[in-house]
Amino acid sequence: MAGLGHKLEARQGQGLVMTPQLQQAIKLLQLNNIELTEFVETELERNPLLERDERSDAPALDESAPSDPSVAAKTKDGDELSFDTPGKADESFDADTEAMYSDSKADMAGAESAAGSVDWSRAGSGGSFNSSEFDAADHASREKTLHEHLHDQLADLALQPADRLIAAHLIDLADEDGYLRADLGETSDRLGVTRSEVEAVLFALQKFEPTGVMARTLQECLAMQLQERDRLDPAMAALVDHLPLLAKHDYAGLKALCGVDAEDLEDMIAELKRLTPKPGLGFGADGARAVEADVMVRERPDGGWAVELNTDTLPRVLMNNRYAAQISASARSEDEKVFISQCTQNASWLVKSLDQRARTILKVASEIVRQQDAFFAKGVAWLRPLNLKTVADAVGMHESTVSRVTSNKYMATPRGLFELKYFFTSAIASADGGEAYSAEAVRFRIKAMIESETIEDVMSDDKIVERLLADGVDIARRTVAKYREAMNIPSSVKRRRKLKGMG
Repeated sequence: MAGLGHKLEARQGQGLVMTPQLQQAIKLLQLNNIELTEFVETELERNPLLERDERSDAPALDESAPSDPSVAAKTKDGDELSFDTPGKADESFDADTEAMYSDSKADMAGAESAAGSVDWSRAGSGGSFNSSEFDAADHASREKTLHEHLHDQLADLALQPADRLIAAHLIDLADEDGYLRADLGETSDRLGVTRSEVEAVLFALQKFEPTGVMARTLQECLAMQLQERDRLDPAMAALVDHLPLLAKHDYAGLKALCGVDAEDLEDMIAELKRLTPKPGLGFGADGARAVEADVMVRERPDGGWAVELNTDTLPRVLMNNRYAAQISASARSEDEKVFISQCTQNASWLVKSLDQRARTILKVASEIVRQQDAFFAKGVAWLRPLNLKTVADAVGMHESTVSRVTSNKYMATPRGLFELKYFFTSAIASADGGEAYSAEAVRFRIKAMIESETIEDVMSDDKIVERLLADGVDIARRTVAKYREAMNIPSSVKRRRKLKGMG
């Protein structure tokens, strides 16, 4: 038998190293304006070289001509902006920043992969921000809010793209108690749809958990909960409809209206008291409800759209170079020199990152407006299929960067306030080259096919692909599996076992 031994072998390969600064720049991009302000305030306190930019005449970004005649990108103060062409990096940025906002999709994909496998809590601190502030802002470390809970349920609801945007908008209009106080007539006018369409979407949202959420009145909230318990009989419905009499303790009037005696009325009132009049209060505090738009869209006289950064929400800081030079010259010990060096790097990095973050948001928002201009002109029914890849390719960024930009960033438009991600409506290609199918419609079809299965005909993902293709829907098997898992539908093997157990 051959002996075992040690062997040294050198191999060469390529890889993108995720430095702590690059990791933190990625996180900086995905912070909303409230979280960003909190982070900058912390940096101002801990870094003596940083100070607020108090200049009232200081533009948020460099002034130049708009890059598209139909969509003019500007700061709120009116400074028009242009962006680097794909493949051209800003020379004032160091290598880490360039990698973060690079137009090279392969590099960014490598960064994403690395980010998912590295424990950044162990990263060195040299020249990097303190990442503990980011941990405090991490959504996973806090209690889920009502709006997040409702949006999670919306993700699993099969809706057409237009209805999905209506639903997302209604959820954002709900208050912390879980009620929808908005006027549906005004909402439908703003979205360019009929009131009945908005009401149909609202009816679907009212089936979400917790029961009673998205009700328009206390009576509707209580009725929804009673209906779930199968206790909304005519007598109880009459009691709910006349809550003002209950508040006045007019028990005689209530007995007459409900057609019950005193004992039954007492039981009915006790049952009402066991309900939850404010279903939204069981969730975490939602600080994001004080939403300020990151981007503002308005119609231009020529019929195009002006896209402006809301500079009121952008913290502006600068590095005091004179003070930096002064204390650097007076540093004596090695520790002092290291501290000053780190402060200098942090300050320079933050100033550059804030500027590039603003540019990136405006760049992505302008492309969304260009892609969805029909929505702004005609209403929600004119939303076109749009995915991250389309926007990413158009602006020369990686999809993951676009995803971060559009999350928790809001756009104020003539039709209301919308999160940027609401404008993305994915589509599945038609096998015969016809009009594309919405992903929501395909998910609904997959769910219906599985629900109609029998023990003799349990479909694998490949079989579902074949049947969809026969119906003209061109979809990959992995996509079917992804949709199935998102709807919490088990594999064909588990479904077959379940059907056999029921037989």
